[in-house]
Amino acid sequence: MTSGPDLDELLWQAWKAMELPDGLRAEIIEGFIEVSPTGRFAHGQITNRLRDELVPFLAGSGYVARQDMHVVHERKVWFPDCFIAPENPGEHVTDDGVGIRASAVQLIVEVVSPGREGAERDQERKHRAYAGAGIPVYVLIDDDDGHGTVTVLAAPRPGEAVYTDVHRVAYGIDVVIPEGPAKGFVIGEAITGPARGA
Repeated sequence: MTSGPDLDELLWQAWKAMELPDGLRAEIIEGFIEVSPTGRFAHGQITNRLRDELVPFLAGSGYVARQDMHVVHERKVWFPDCFIAPENPGEHVTDDGVGIRASAVQLIVEVVSPGREGAERDQERKHRAYAGAGIPVYVLIDDDDGHGTVTVLAAPRPGEAVYTDVHRVAYGIDVVIPEGPAKGFVIGEAITGPARGA
């Protein structure tokens, strides 16, 4: 399916009109409205540990960690597990109040949803979408990847929808955010849990 101004607007209006039951969320990714369930306990536990660690790390920086908010880029909309944006978003909130503009977001984290579809969404479609929007840092925490992995992607090339700096480590190995307000923040066992056996 190719997107254009008419399709983008149609999807946007359809998304805004949706009324989903609790436990489901809808996003516009690469020309499709995708509906998915909210995460399981392990998913939420990792996300909340991450946010709990980010809050004091970012204190006084002018940036905050957020959850349960939409990030909007043109007529695309995402519902990341966690993201970092200005503490006082002001002009960065969309005119209709739906969410915050992607241009203000400095880092997005997704805890990969279980199953092939969830993995493809977070590792491929959202990877391209976030890089295409110029999100400076994208973190993928994959609890279902056998031993568990954390991937930090940076240096996006929006025109190519790719990240050029990729660091992937197994649970149990610390990985450091390379840039932005969270520069130096460590994602390790306190967030992911311990290393898993081979």
